[in-house]
Amino acid sequence: MNPKNTAVVLIEFQNDFTTKGGKLHDAVKPVMESTGMLENTVATVDEARKAGATIVHVPIQFAPDFREISNSPYGILKGCKDGETFQKGTWGAEIVDALKPQGSDIVVEGKRGLDGFATTNLDFILRSRKIENVAIAGFLTNCCVESTMRTAYELGYNVVTLKDCAATVSEEAHQNAIEHDFPMFSHPLTHEEFLTELAGKKVAAAAT
Repeated sequence: MNPKNTAVVLIEFQNDFTTKGGKLHDAVKPVMESTGMLENTVATVDEARKAGATIVHVPIQFAPDFREISNSPYGILKGCKDGETFQKGTWGAEIVDALKPQGSDIVVEGKRGLDGFATTNLDFILRSRKIENVAIAGFLTNCCVESTMRTAYELGYNVVTLKDCAATVSEEAHQNAIEHDFPMFSHPLTHEEFLTELAGKKVAAAAT
C-alpha cells in the first residue's frame, strides 16, 4: 500500500463525541475505552502522516438553529437536533485537541448527514490527489463510518476500515458492524495491521 496514494479519513473526531463534557461522550465512552480507539487513531495518524499519506478530517456541523435538518426529522438526525449537538462555533463541534489538523491535513466541509461523501467534495479531493486507498476511522461505527465505507466501496476505492479506531453506542452494535457489514465493503484491519501494510509489509486482512 503506497502512502502517496493513501488517505486516512477521520469521521467526526469532535469533542461532542471524544471528550468529557461532550454531549454524546457518555454514550460512546464505553466502546472508546474498550477499543482504545482515540489513542489508536492518534498513533495511526502520526505514523501515516510521517509516511506521506494524506490525512482528511470530515467533521459534521450544523447551524445554531439546525436549519439544514427538516422541521420533522427522524432517526439519528432527530437526535442531533433535539440534543443540539455539533453546533457550528461551539466547543462540541471542534476537532479534539489530540487530532488537531496539521499543516498538510485537509478538513472537508459540508457534512450534514451520515455519509462523508454525500454533501461534501470528499470524492473530488481524493481523486484530485490521486488517492486509491482509503482507510476510515471514527464515529459511529455502524452509522457514519459504515455509510462512508459503503460509498467509498461503490466509488471504486480500495477501502480499509480501522476496526480499533471506531466506536459507537454499544459493544454489540460495534462488533456486529465489524463482523457482518465491514467485510462486505472493506478490508477490516487493526491500526497496527494497516500501518504494517503502509510500511510495505504484507499482512492478511482480518475479517473480525
